[in-house]
This record gives sequence, C-alpha cells and structure tokens, in this order.
Amino acid sequence: MHYRKLLALACTTGATLSPLACQPALAQSTSSESNRLNEVIVTSSRIATPLRQIGTSVSVLNSDDLNARSNDSLLDILRTLPAVAVSNNGGQGQITTMRIRGEEGYRTLTLLDGMKLSDPSVTQVQPQLEHLLSSGIERVEILRGPQGLSYGADAGGVVNISTRRSTNELRSTVDVLSGAFGTRQLNGNVSAGNDLGDFFVSASQLETDGFNTRKADTVTADDDGYDNTSLHARVSVNARENLRLELVHRDVTGESAYDGCFHPTNYSQVHDCDVDFEQQASRASATYEGATGTQSLAYARTATERGYFTLGAPAYDFTGKTQRWEYLGTATGFDTFNLVYGADLEEENNHGDTRDQRGYYIEYLSDFSDALFLTAGARRDDSDDFGDHNSYRISSAYLIGMQNNAELKLRASMGTGFRAPSPYEAAYNRGPSAQPPASLVSLTEETSAGYELAVEYYTPAGLHLEAVYFDQKIEDAIQFDLNAYSGYLQDVGKSTSEGVELSANLPLTAQLTLNSNYTYNEALRPDGSQRFLRPKHLANLGLSWQSADERLHLSGFYRRSQDTIDSLLGSAVALEDYDVVDLSASFDLSRILNVYARIDNATDADYEEVLGYNTAGRSVYVGIRANF
Repeated sequence: MHYRKLLALACTTGATLSPLACQPALAQSTSSESNRLNEVIVTSSRIATPLRQIGTSVSVLNSDDLNARSNDSLLDILRTLPAVAVSNNGGQGQITTMRIRGEEGYRTLTLLDGMKLSDPSVTQVQPQLEHLLSSGIERVEILRGPQGLSYGADAGGVVNISTRRSTNELRSTVDVLSGAFGTRQLNGNVSAGNDLGDFFVSASQLETDGFNTRKADTVTADDDGYDNTSLHARVSVNARENLRLELVHRDVTGESAYDGCFHPTNYSQVHDCDVDFEQQASRASATYEGATGTQSLAYARTATERGYFTLGAPAYDFTGKTQRWEYLGTATGFDTFNLVYGADLEEENNHGDTRDQRGYYIEYLSDFSDALFLTAGARRDDSDDFGDHNSYRISSAYLIGMQNNAELKLRASMGTGFRAPSPYEAAYNRGPSAQPPASLVSLTEETSAGYELAVEYYTPAGLHLEAVYFDQKIEDAIQFDLNAYSGYLQDVGKSTSEGVELSANLPLTAQLTLNSNYTYNEALRPDGSQRFLRPKHLANLGLSWQSADERLHLSGFYRRSQDTIDSLLGSAVALEDYDVVDLSASFDLSRILNVYARIDNATDADYEEVLGYNTAGRSVYVGIRANF
C-alpha cells in the first residue's frame, strides 16, 4: 500500500481535507533528519503528505521551536526562517509587514486553524500580523513562492498556523510574562478530547507602555503603548464514525498609540495619535471521510473595525468583511495517484464596496515509484470586476539513496497566480481624493509567475542541508504614487525577485544544535531599481543547548540584514545594515513549573527597519509557565 494511503488511514478525523488537520502527527517532533523526511505536511497540497514527496519549499516551526524563543510576537519568531523579512514601524502593535521572497504581505495568505485572517478594511486585503501573538500556537508551516492553486489565485505564499491540538487528556497552561517597556502579559489555555470530540480555548492579555515610535517626534517624545486582548476557541464533534463537525472562533482587540497623523483643521503633522482595532473571525466546517476519499464543506466570516483618533478626537474609521464558502474533496482510491479538487466563493467588503470571486481547482498527485513524485494542478477564477483567470502549479521530487543511509532530494516547482486590485485601491482611484495621473488610470489585475530548483541532503545523524534557487515575477504591480500622492498606479512591466536560499541544521553533539540560513534576494522594479524594504542579504544563526536531563535550555540567535533601501518623498534612501543578537533560557523547576527569560537585542544595536522609525534597544523579559 502506498505511503499516502497509510497517512489517509492514520488521519481518522478528516485530516486530509483540513489544512490544519491530522495535527497529532503534525505536532510530533522527530529525533533525526531521516525521520524528518516522513514528517507529515498539509500546506503544500492540502492533503496529508510526507515531506519526502513534496516538491515545494516548506519551512516548519513546531512547539519546541516556538518555546525556544519565548517571544510573545509570532512575527519575531517567523523572521528567523529562510527568505522571511519583517519591517516594523516602531514597536509592538505598530504596522508590521512580513515579506516572503521579497513579495508584499498582501500577496501572502495567512491561515489560523483554517480561517483566512485577511482584513479588507485596509488599503490592500491582508492580515494584520502585528496583532497576532504566539500564545497557544502549536505549529507553523510556511509555503514559499506563488502557490495560487487550492488557496486562491492571489496567494503568493501561504503561512499556515495551528493552535494546540486536543488529546485524550485534559491539558491546561497558565503563562505570566513581565519585562521591558512596562510589558505585562497573561496567557491561559485549556484543551481536552475523547472519542466524542475535542476542544481548545485560549485567552491572552498583553499590555506594554512601548517607546517613542518615530524619530520626528522630538517635542512630545512620549511612549506609544499597545494593548491586546485575544480570545480563541475551537470545538470539534465526531457526529458519526466518519463525520466530523468543527467550529472555530477568534476575537482580537488591539489599541495602539502611534506618531505621524494629521491635525483635523490645519493638516499639520501631530504625534498624539491612536488606533483601535477589532476583528472577529469564525469558521464552521463539516468533513465526511469515506473509503475512497473525503469531502468537506466550510463557511467562514471575518469582520474588522478600526477607528483612528487624533488628539483624542475621532478622525475616521474603516470597516471590512469577508465571507467565504469552500468545498474541498479528495479521491484516494487509486493505486498510484490521488486527486485534490474543490471550489470556493469569496465576497470582500471594504466600507460598502464589495466584490465576489469564484474559484475552481484540481490537483493530481502521483507516486511513480518510491523515489519519484509529481504533482500538477490547475485553477480557474472568475472575478466580478476582472473576469476569468487561469493558474497552474507543477512540482516534482526525486530521492537518491546515498552511503550510510543518507538521502539526497532533488526538487523543482513552478506556479502562477493573479491579484485583482483591492476594493479600496479601485475605489480610491475613482474617488474625489485621487488626482492625475492616478485618477486617469484604470487599474487592472497583477499577474505572477515563479519557479524554483532545489537540492536537499539528509543524514540519519540529523544533518540537513538545503539550497534553493528561486525566480519570481509580478507583472503590472500596483503601488501608491509616492511622488505626487495622486493615488494608485501600476508599475508597468515585470517586478522581479530572484535569489538563493541556503539552510543548514547541524547537531553538533547530542545536546548542542546549530541552525542557520542565508537568503540573497535581488528584488527589482521594471526599471531595474531596487524595490523598497527588500534586503538583498538576510542571515540567521541559531545555537541551542539543553542539559542531559532536558531541564535547562539555552539558545542564542543572531540575524543580519544588509543592503536595504526605503523611500523618502519618492526617492530611494539606503538604510544602514544591522546585526541583532537575542538570547533566551528556560528551566523546569518541576514537572509543572517552568521559568524562562529572554534578552532581545542583547548588544543594544541602534538600527532602523523602516526609515524614520525607532526600534527597541536591549530589552529583558522574564516569565513563569505552569503546565497542568
């Protein structure tokens, strides 16, 4: 029987249909890289697949990786992965953008327990990742490159996040953190399950006084704080032996003080500004698992409100809603291949401007042998405003046995996609605020294409080496006019991201492990100039040690960003290269209690991620965690 069929039988809770299913297998750590090739990945094709058969680039963080950082910001952990760059406008809760392989955050899809966290209330439909905390997160899978197939044509990459999966025992955690900038955080979660179903509930409260976000604020120079309250719940019921029902709900409120808004009467720049953010997201799904495949139907809804205040008075507000119906099916009754197919209907609403988009797709996953694997898929999208579009993706993986049970993996993939102008972008250019040349432009959709070639090396001792070459293109990219501030223009031609990713995981001893990655990315506009806030060089180095009894854990993390430019009145300005060192430690006082500490920016480096915005200096945090 083929490996994928064994996985399908093992995942008895509809796992092959949910991008976050089969989670007990997903959450398992592996003791060696040989075992790691058998680790189950769901994000690439939305069907449980061992890593050895996957031809795309997928980065994975499990619970051990997340706990090693002891960081309340999930983005600060994700930025240590290959080809992931993060820019932050002045501290926690401030505008933060994650770019994978040099593409904008709104070209990357973010899922949490199957819910799309996209927010249509802002200029582009994208997740507000600055409000996403690490509390309760069990696993993250990042799919790099244009992957607009089963997830949607505008998914230039996928970040798939899973909360703790329930087991047959009652588990609960309470976590208290305190530290620099008056930061205080309280987290708690509980989960349980049996043959009838399972549940997970999480709550988190974060408060921080922050620091002065903007260098231009030299008069007030006040701290710009942030408060976050996040509630998350997931309940699953095994209605019948082969029918599973699941409901997920998330509620997040964030209050941020920031600098650089405008006076309501004379339009001068002031630095007494606030924004209130609130988002509710829900998803209900039903999954039926038959002898030769599975069928799933889901409905999801997201509602976002944000209000802006200047000098304490309301200035303006935005609202956004998304509704999404999704059908996903698999056919696993064949001897040498599987099929994944589906359809989705999504409605986006930005302050009353709405748009519907329908999609249909199918993907073929073949096992030619125990060493050669191939996938090929196609998608068709129908947008209310921008017509029909076809997308595709093909990938392959080939395994070669080496001496001493080592394995060499050769892989390649190619994919395409498109992104229609957001409701806000299109409405702005039609509205009274637009001026020539933007008011004269009728925006059209962006199209994307990319491919990658990679080689990986695994040994039973745990050594893992990876080298990837990637080449991606965005045609007619939409961007705001930073010269005349007239509205949205299209960068006619092809914007490119081309580069190399190098990664190494090396167990130095039974207790000491070295992880490192380096990304070179030349990201250019059609005129050949460098794209803003895309570092040419990104490097990460991590060293982790644990005591023989596994009670004490020490970790050090180094990252470097080099050759980045930003914009000042439409002109390019080079940012200084920077190096940051973070340290963390944890110790198990008992089977229940764990104390931990971390030092961010241990060398107190002075640097900018965005021109004109401050970053945190040396910061110390301590916490205690109880697991019951």
